[in-house]
Amino acid sequence: MDQIYKNFYQHFYLKTGGFIPTKPLNQNLFPGDYFQINNGEIVLLGNLYRKEIIDPKEVKLSTAIILNATSWNFSDGISKPYSGRATGQGAMDGQFEFSKQILKFSNKGSFCFRAKEPVSIKMSNWNDIQQQLIIKLTHSLFSFRELYVVTESAAATSTTLAIAGESDAELELATDQENFGLVDIFGDPTTKTIQSKDIEYYHCETKRKSAYFKAKKLMVQEEKLSDFISNFMVNSSNPSEWADQFFNTTFHHEVNYSSSIDSRKAQSVFLDMLHSKELNSNTALLYYKWADANLDDVEKLFGN
Repeated sequence: MDQIYKNFYQHFYLKTGGFIPTKPLNQNLFPGDYFQINNGEIVLLGNLYRKEIIDPKEVKLSTAIILNATSWNFSDGISKPYSGRATGQGAMDGQFEFSKQILKFSNKGSFCFRAKEPVSIKMSNWNDIQQQLIIKLTHSLFSFRELYVVTESAAATSTTLAIAGESDAELELATDQENFGLVDIFGDPTTKTIQSKDIEYYHCETKRKSAYFKAKKLMVQEEKLSDFISNFMVNSSNPSEWADQFFNTTFHHEVNYSSSIDSRKAQSVFLDMLHSKELNSNTALLYYKWADANLDDVEKLFGN
């Protein structure tokens, strides 16, 4: 079921210019929060400001940044077989008009998302503090090998999201508010659900939750990683010859694999194999850097 949400997360990152929804959805993340991703979930570990990892004198946050609302309203695999006005009969008020709309979702994971008045707040002096954070988070205060730091978080006055659990899912909506005509009523707080079919997730959030973020992630410097992979290949060569000489047995020691390492996993292997005194306050900046969280990290949220 978790994979149903992946399409939405990927589109969200691309459409909004690099923001990622929290996981689970509608959780709060603030600038300065640091976390890891474990088993496809964001595990919040603390906040740089609250724990005063950053000196209070160095705290610099932006004012509210108004985001492009067009980029925060998008969908995938959605059609509208019906959208119009209809009439109903009320017991007290008699006949009344209402707007009605049917959304059809073509594929499993198709979605519709609407956000009103999105704004963000961000750390405005990241370049000034990033190096001291590497030293503090990897050596002098903590010994993190993998970490994300939220640099910007966004919220909206309201957000609405619907995700299909199966192909040909449907969502029928209505509102009795006037002046909608044929305008899209999905995402309006007055809209009610009449019926749905095969909808995995549907939620309208009316609180301004900072549930969308940009982050920096701790990475190993490319030069160090490249050297490690080269040395790994050399040191792993000819294991059969070594085994024959060392164990001096009649066993067959042929190794049926070629020495290689997945570049995506090389970072953790490299850090595990560092000698105990190799990484310290003076060398931390030679080994680590910060990079923007990207689609690779969205993949990580879904176990890939």
